[in-house]
Amino acid sequence: MEPSNVLIGIVGKTNVGKSTFFSAATEIDAQIGNRPFVTIESNVGIGYARKRCVHVELGLPKCDASNSICIEGNRFIPVKIMDVAGLVPGAHEGRGLGNKFLDDLRRADVFLLIVDASGSSGPDGKPLKPGTYDPVEEVKFILEEIDEWMYSSIQRDWGKYKKQYGMGIIKDPLEAFSQRVSGFGITRKQVEIVLNRTKVSENELFKIDKENLKNLIKAMRKLTKPLVIVANKIDIPEAQKNIKRLRETFAEYPVIPVSSMAELILRRLRKEDIIRYIPGDTDFKVNSLEKLDKKTRNALELIKDILSKYKGTGVINAINTALFDSLGLIPVYPVEDVNKFTDKQNKVLPDVILMPKGSNAKDLALRIHSDIAKGFLYAINARSKQRISSSYLLNENDVIKIVSTTAKR
Repeated sequence: MEPSNVLIGIVGKTNVGKSTFFSAATEIDAQIGNRPFVTIESNVGIGYARKRCVHVELGLPKCDASNSICIEGNRFIPVKIMDVAGLVPGAHEGRGLGNKFLDDLRRADVFLLIVDASGSSGPDGKPLKPGTYDPVEEVKFILEEIDEWMYSSIQRDWGKYKKQYGMGIIKDPLEAFSQRVSGFGITRKQVEIVLNRTKVSENELFKIDKENLKNLIKAMRKLTKPLVIVANKIDIPEAQKNIKRLRETFAEYPVIPVSSMAELILRRLRKEDIIRYIPGDTDFKVNSLEKLDKKTRNALELIKDILSKYKGTGVINAINTALFDSLGLIPVYPVEDVNKFTDKQNKVLPDVILMPKGSNAKDLALRIHSDIAKGFLYAINARSKQRISSSYLLNENDVIKIVSTTAKR
């Protein structure tokens, strides 16, 4: 099963439940412990976004999900998730395990910033009494560390670029700067957007001072590395009062209440067939009461309250928000037979592909295979059976057949 070509990066200070979130989201048992720096190597796993499968909408009895999973009409779409070691103040200067793990995030398309909403871990990740540390300050310093990391990397040879521009060696400052920031996954088009927003002309680019360079880099980070704040540990009472504060302080970012531990417990009990639970549901059903000890029963009672109050544990919601809201992706289903909604092997709606909003039919052909895009003739909307051109803008849950001179699917 191939995940989408998107990478979600989990970032946050140490000991806030990042490894628990990662394990809950991917069902991989990352090393978990209540101490700083328990994660010393980057973990990459497959998590899942959840959408209502289009076969339900089309009135079909089932689908034959291949590159994803369909459970009771819910399509679980795989996506890569990377968890790195926690940050501490000064990480961009190499403090703690800073630079190594910040560099691991270069490839990330979107960040899930895990914050201890209960305030039960200090700046260095040391356990504290719940309510002691301010999660608002926690988010501020993480954002500052990311910005300083990007800035320290770019300013390292900024003087050389300014000198070369002054000597006339750099003829195209926009291209030179775009090449310089490409290591962060930033494109020339995105640089153009940021320069326009910050009112910096390309001819003035290599003349700006350090303060304006910092502002420019911060604007680039906001555009190119969207971020979702995951307010973790809502199972601890002290966390509840901080959700509103986080939303008020960081209104430009989504803030998702999450109990990673609750999700992890539910998924493990589901594996043991003790409960019936579909990840992302707002409730669960106990299959075998006799298998539950008193401690587990008490935990499930607490989890039931969390699910009722927050409409779920928040883990799937955080992934969905990152993909569908922050990155603006939409699910599209390619098929071969527009009447049966099948591929060449007669499988019903086997594949779902995440496409950026604004993508067209030709873009979908390119995602399927470059040769299919080269021989693109037209496409067919399987719902309406109408022929559509290469410029047709895709909609969420579109079912599309690509007609190409080189089609081999």
